[in-house]
Amino acid sequence: MSGQGVNDPVVVWLDADTVQVRQPKTSHWEAPFLYLLFGRERALLIDTGATSDEAVFPLRATVEGLIADWLRRNPVVFVRPYPLVVAHSHAHGDHIAGDALLRDRPGTTVVGTSPAEVIGFFGFPTWPDAAVTYDLGRRVIDVIGGPGHEPSAVVFFDRQTGILFTGDTVLPARLYVRDLGQYRATIERLIRFRDDPPAPVRELRGAHIEMSTEPGVDYPAGTVDQPNEAPLPLRPRILDRVLAALGELRGTPGERVVTKRFIVVVDC
Repeated sequence: MSGQGVNDPVVVWLDADTVQVRQPKTSHWEAPFLYLLFGRERALLIDTGATSDEAVFPLRATVEGLIADWLRRNPVVFVRPYPLVVAHSHAHGDHIAGDALLRDRPGTTVVGTSPAEVIGFFGFPTWPDAAVTYDLGRRVIDVIGGPGHEPSAVVFFDRQTGILFTGDTVLPARLYVRDLGQYRATIERLIRFRDDPPAPVRELRGAHIEMSTEPGVDYPAGTVDQPNEAPLPLRPRILDRVLAALGELRGTPGERVVTKRFIVVVDC
């Protein structure tokens, strides 16, 4: 699926039912990661990238091709058109810009991006303390409230792969803290979930790479060429290191804590 064009996405099948898609740097310097998870009744797309121009980043064509590929290998799925739910790690523009490219796709539901819309769609009984489940059909996803970077942020846990999809909350990058109290509560919530999960938590995958392979050294915002990127997956114990870094902050705007794998930045 990666094709020949400079703006074609980088597509990686993490297993037979899970796809990681990266928007290329040539189309937008943020180069966010998107995730497509297939179940027997529906698929879940987490985030839609940083542009609404199909010619710049062919999101619609990529998603259609991946769905067609999966359906060819899974003919037992009888629902047509095969439903697609488009949800978001959070509501910042580089994660929701492609929504417009999928809204008119048959069988597609695009979840709103306000806290009220997220709470309502997934059925959170309390926000953000509760974790709720969302069934794709023989594949259960846990949805965990995750504000602090952005008010409507959530973290998705896939029991099948053991991956926590953490958006911009925890990743090998600059962790922008907009609400220190909410952010700390989110990390504590994720630690509790990690320590008592419905299935083993194997790794975290976020939405960007901004760190280099040199410990503590990041690529500045706007960088297009990142030849020595740090690996995207993070081990579950990274959450303890994030919490420790938050403990060093007073909440002063611009304050930073630099670690080997991430940099915490107070951005409130």
